[in-house]
Amino acid sequence: GFVVGHAGLYQALAMFAVAYFIIGMTVLSVCAIATNGALDAGGAYYMISRALGPEFGGSIGIMFFLANVCGSALYVLGLVEALVDSFGIPPGQKAGTGVHVLPQSYWYELLYGTVLLALCLLVCLVGASIYAKATFLIFLIVAGVLGTILVSFFATRPIGVPIRLPHFNGSETENGSFTGFSLATLRDNLGGGYGVDYTTGQMMSFSSVFAVMFNGCTGIMAGSNMSGDLKRPSYSIPRGTISAVLFTYLVYNLLAFLMCATCNRTLLQKDYGFLRDISIFPPLVTVGIYAATLSAAMSNLIGASRILYALARDDLFGRALALAKKTSASGNPVMAVILSWLVVQLVLFSGKLNTIAGVVTTFFLLVYATVNLACLALEWASAPNFRPTFRYFTWHTCLLGIAGCCVMMFLISPVSASASLGFLLVLLLALHYLSPSSTWGYISQALIFHQVRKYLLMLDVRKDHVKFWRPQMLLMVQNPRGSARLIDFVNDLKKSGLYILGHVELQDLDMLPSDPLQPQQDSWLSLVDKLNVKAFVSLTLAPSVRHGVRQLLFTSGLGGMRPNTLVLGFYDDAAPQDGLAQHPAFTSAREDVPLGFPPLRAPTAPKLLSAREYVGIVADALKMLRNVLLARQLESLDKAWELRRAASPPPSIHVWPVNLLRPDSARYADTCSLFLLQMACVLNMARAWRRARLRLFLCVEEGAMPHAQEEKLRQLLKDLRIQAQIQLVPWDTVTRLHWQTHRGPPGCPAPAGDLEEEEEAVNFPANTTQVSDEYICAANKLVLEQSPTPAVRFLYLPRPPADTSLYPLYLHQLELLTRGLGPTVLVHGVSAVTSTQL
Repeated sequence: GFVVGHAGLYQALAMFAVAYFIIGMTVLSVCAIATNGALDAGGAYYMISRALGPEFGGSIGIMFFLANVCGSALYVLGLVEALVDSFGIPPGQKAGTGVHVLPQSYWYELLYGTVLLALCLLVCLVGASIYAKATFLIFLIVAGVLGTILVSFFATRPIGVPIRLPHFNGSETENGSFTGFSLATLRDNLGGGYGVDYTTGQMMSFSSVFAVMFNGCTGIMAGSNMSGDLKRPSYSIPRGTISAVLFTYLVYNLLAFLMCATCNRTLLQKDYGFLRDISIFPPLVTVGIYAATLSAAMSNLIGASRILYALARDDLFGRALALAKKTSASGNPVMAVILSWLVVQLVLFSGKLNTIAGVVTTFFLLVYATVNLACLALEWASAPNFRPTFRYFTWHTCLLGIAGCCVMMFLISPVSASASLGFLLVLLLALHYLSPSSTWGYISQALIFHQVRKYLLMLDVRKDHVKFWRPQMLLMVQNPRGSARLIDFVNDLKKSGLYILGHVELQDLDMLPSDPLQPQQDSWLSLVDKLNVKAFVSLTLAPSVRHGVRQLLFTSGLGGMRPNTLVLGFYDDAAPQDGLAQHPAFTSAREDVPLGFPPLRAPTAPKLLSAREYVGIVADALKMLRNVLLARQLESLDKAWELRRAASPPPSIHVWPVNLLRPDSARYADTCSLFLLQMACVLNMARAWRRARLRLFLCVEEGAMPHAQEEKLRQLLKDLRIQAQIQLVPWDTVTRLHWQTHRGPPGCPAPAGDLEEEEEAVNFPANTTQVSDEYICAANKLVLEQSPTPAVRFLYLPRPPADTSLYPLYLHQLELLTRGLGPTVLVHGVSAVTSTQL
């Protein structure tokens, strides 16, 4: 009567259609989730939390709890209103007459509500079985009353109905009329005629009437809220919910039409209890109203208690809800019921029914939208295990349900909707940072997998362009204990590219009972988390390190995301240092994650690979068109100290883009030199290294027009948009030693003793000159003398010799060149990585 009296028949039918469209889409989602596995206590909360994870589940669980609490208070207030209408002392009278014996005031109505709520509490405390019996009895009563009302519309003769107006309208009285079936009455009631709600004194509108009406449709979750108490929830919830939705939709539409055709607008707007006056048996209508509202109040109270119990049992809020876990001997969550009752009692202080209707509707709409979102996420994730037996839904129905809920939320009350979303966001953030991890499975992981697979297929390597090149690193790590700072350094070098930590385990799977890499995977992933690097982990078994690196270079990555750069630690005789135990990520942690890795190799223990095999790995990578970086003494790089020191000038990065082992071809614009420049620039672009300054060293000889070379290099840097300071370095004294073929002076160590005389020179491609140790020591001294001491140096890495017998000599010369330089990166690039185009 309230709805059609203010909105008219057309708008009332539109409201029912919109409301039932929204809840119809939601019911389809509920049925889909409910038939996809075993349900436990918590209803919608359980469905959402197990689908969207603890953050969404916990926050929506609280919202749904509050919605049920406010809904219970709403129905209790509705019952109080009905009681006062029937038995209240009329305004202006000090003493009641006949059945009108109940005093009317805010405190008296609060008292009546408290007593009725206590009755609901007693039923819920006994348990779900008595509740189920009580609600079934109430259903029979309401069905009987409904039958008599439908008969009354046909059997009652036209009558006038005197209306008692509330006290704030003074002593005015109006008369409504029941006209019987009349075309004129129907015509008058077709359009809207919004007036003042006589219980609150507020002007009604479409949104405020819809908010009150929608609360008559929120019972669709009553069955799912009892999921923990049902014998076969996956069977009962779909059938019961769909039947209830269809039945109530037909009843609401039928009643709306009958009321509009038989009652004038005054009767509908001014007397919400008019059905008693036109009934063939008025007391039965009163009983039906009381039974229906009492049932709804109990349903919301027991639903709220089950949600609170499920939240407490999942430990999402820790000790805050610990009390709600306590149950009776029969398994009834009595403390959750009592806590829910207390909160409902607090809400009763708000007073009038229509005051909290908007808030309740907003909460329910938000919960329904999230149920649809959960089903949509499960459908879009395309997980093989999502195969509900209820198939009458698609992602379109989920999307329509979400859109309908969100639109109606803001139409009803923009302020309540915004506040609810803000509250939801706060809960989401709090649970994200404070709640413990769960083992329910995260739909976000399934959705990410689905989207990543789709975009990886779209990532076409044939469309690669040098403008959008980025380093994709494969860092080979023998033992993370000795490589913590190197792992961190390469993380700065990747520039949002792919980063893989590779490790080769020297074992034969044929001789093992199971894969030894699986137990190690968790330790490596924990390492990545603790060091806070954005890297993947790739482990492999191989008979040798060289074979293992080949495997990883061939197979690491996926689609267009494959490593294009191999990073190795330097091969020397330095004793490995355990930098992981002293790393800040572990010194502040309580758990000892580094113990997941074996201790470092003793200085006297043999190495896992030979010098020849090490150089062979470099050669393999270059043959496979991978860029190569060799990092020496990176474990001595204290990045935090270097980059945060307050001293002036700021730390520097020294770049030597000339092949120091080939002074006869000192070019700065070949592919390798440009790649070296690019890597130094990428490091300088990393957030932690932005204070550092690039210093580029230009080696010049006498009479070679150094200023012209400098200007040419400056123009190259300008074209490449690289900001660096150029420093001229005369190196005539060094190059004079280049053509000498004798060994270096006594202070400079010689190569390994078992080399033949003809192996004294390294035959580089297109270069047959001999490079002496004396020259290399002089080049090393030249690099070392440049001040100030940099945080890190980038040097040109020449290609390994074609003759594999010269590999040890090649490695020896690299060791001489980088000896004592501190953190140094030797770089060899094989692909074009710089662009001057827009």
